[in-house]
Amino acid sequence: QVQLAESGGGLVQAGGSLRLSCVASGRTLSSYSMGWFRQAPGKEREFVAAISRSGSTTNYADSLKGRFTISRDNAKNTVYLQLNSLKPEDTAVYYCAADFALRNGVPQSPHDYDSWGQGTQVTVSS
Repeated sequence: QVQLAESGGGLVQAGGSLRLSCVASGRTLSSYSMGWFRQAPGKEREFVAAISRSGSTTNYADSLKGRFTISRDNAKNTVYLQLNSLKPEDTAVYYCAADFALRNGVPQSPHDYDSWGQGTQVTVSS
């Protein structure tokens, strides 16, 4: 099994930036496609971005393209999510997740992911 731990969240003003990190332990991160999701109070968990095992393929929620960037450093067993031009509506708990399956492409559905971190809170003030 792989354990995931997110960090980097916090309170930021609108227009600001944050970089979230997700560190894996227990297994080599390069074995998995990875995704980031977020969940705001009273809302369902939603897809943010995903990246393939090698990092050659990425996928973003259409509404977030251009502001958020996913990347990975397999040597450090870490996946990143760069958040730019943050808006109050980006306020949520952000989760990273690992997809154990070998598949083409990177999935957007949370049901395709097998292991989840505990999340990190991002709060954007207006």
